[in-house]
Amino acid sequence: MPTSEPTGTALLLTICGVLLAVSVLSSRASQRIGVPIALFFLVVGILAGSEGIGGIPFSDFRLAFRMGTLALTLILFDGGLNTPLEVVRRVWAPAGVLAFVGVVLMAGLVAGVARLGGLEWPAALVLGAIVSSTDAAATFAVLRASGLQLKRRVAATLEVESGVNDPAAVILTMTLALNLVRPGELQLMEMLLGIVTQLLIGAVIGIGAGYLGRALISRLHLVTGGLYPALLLAFGLLSFGVATLAQGSGFLAVYLTGIVLGNGPLPYRAGLFRIFDALAWLSQIGMFLMLGLLVFPSRLGEMALLGVIVALLLALVIRPLVVALCLAPFRYPRNETLFIGWVGLRGAVPIVLATFPVLVGAPGADRIFHLVFFIVVLSAIIPGATVAWATRRLGLESREPPAPHAVLAIESRVPLLGELVSFYIDDALVVCGLRLDELDFPEGASVALVVRGDQLVPPKGGTVLRPGDHVYVVVEPEDRPLIQLMFGRPEEG
Repeated sequence: MPTSEPTGTALLLTICGVLLAVSVLSSRASQRIGVPIALFFLVVGILAGSEGIGGIPFSDFRLAFRMGTLALTLILFDGGLNTPLEVVRRVWAPAGVLAFVGVVLMAGLVAGVARLGGLEWPAALVLGAIVSSTDAAATFAVLRASGLQLKRRVAATLEVESGVNDPAAVILTMTLALNLVRPGELQLMEMLLGIVTQLLIGAVIGIGAGYLGRALISRLHLVTGGLYPALLLAFGLLSFGVATLAQGSGFLAVYLTGIVLGNGPLPYRAGLFRIFDALAWLSQIGMFLMLGLLVFPSRLGEMALLGVIVALLLALVIRPLVVALCLAPFRYPRNETLFIGWVGLRGAVPIVLATFPVLVGAPGADRIFHLVFFIVVLSAIIPGATVAWATRRLGLESREPPAPHAVLAIESRVPLLGELVSFYIDDALVVCGLRLDELDFPEGASVALVVRGDQLVPPKGGTVLRPGDHVYVVVEPEDRPLIQLMFGRPEEG
């Protein structure tokens, strides 16, 4: 008997609230154990599903695909906003080879293993394409929980690779899945030309939408600051939609739009970034909960052996081999190559893509979906649980200063003439141990705040700068080089 309103809506919101709260609270367990938090979201979804203790029936793959597409759009847009242009410039060549050549090689090798395991070639290729993308955010989350930071070039390579290989995997998966439904319609050269065309269209529209957004935002004066996140989101969604309707890669477009917008002047910048970070986390929680709800544990048994074999070979052999081949021309040290090859964690993208073959009625789609489940889970357990250990073992832990317990930021609708810059004080700095009134500051510069552990220290002339302090300095752009001679390299973020 259908539930009457408003009871039905209230029940639905209660269920959503409980699932969200349990997922977020489980992050503490993830931090203690050292595995990606996404694995816990997945477990919550399975327990809440039709064969779990929650008994929630959910098998609407069309709704799942639409929700997944929106979630992935938000995740990629947030990823673009948080990607500094200097990071892209530093590693665009190796990350690009990993993202495009690497995706194709991994898809082919995984397909070969799946074919030996009994899947037909078309279905095996679709499976390979689905699991060929990676999620750098999962790696960084594990490192943050362990109090570690990666060396910059390694972190930048993983970050840019994961942002660009998502669109590549999406295009490859959808092309191969449609070919699985209508075999023989697409020839190899036609398929490759179509992939390149989609990437080019997506890149042009994404960059164009980003610069259009920057020009419009700089000229607009909205009535309230709360409308700026909505405007930014509108450009992200428009970028995806227009690129997709133009037969381009919407996911590449929205990622590039995020990069262009994020590297330009934005009003209320820190607040905007926090909002989109929260939206990306909500999207990721929703994706893994949805996968858990869609999975029927009783059907996993028949695919368990092949799923485990594919997942293990992908983690232990295929990903490391492909990374070594792709990075060979760029002379990465062996420890960096080993680490990048090892931490190929899978995230939200394979979940979204796994619903597409089911949606279009591809033969063997149910088997592909459950194989993806095993691969996502095992990539979280095996490489995921060893990320912190591998970072230390391979000597890739960055000597970056710890983050301050309190952060001072300036929120403004218009660009300001001055800057607020944060510096970490260590023993090697000339200013360490000096009083503020002993420092020869330029006329337009002054210390705004000193953060010392859990204390906020108001700056006075007699305040002594100690090792471990985080110092916030108000400085005019022309004086910044002099301030950096005194305080060293600014902290990031």
